[in-house]
Amino acid sequence: MPIITVEGPPVTDIDRKRKFVQKLTDATFEMYGIDKEHIVVLIRENKPENVSAGGKLILDRRKK
Repeated sequence: MPIITVEGPPVTDIDRKRKFVQKLTDATFEMYGIDKEHIVVLIRENKPENVSAGGKLILDRRKK
């Protein structure tokens, strides 16, 4: 059973999430040929104040 984990910023539009997980599921099915019901997608949303890049919080980088 493939498990796909995506970490990124929060997305409030549930329809965008539905389309996103469907595309990931379809691509995984094409790759492995596994029944789509066995493909799991986990979305972990991280607030900008909890993520840094280059030693700076994403929150602070957006202020520029």
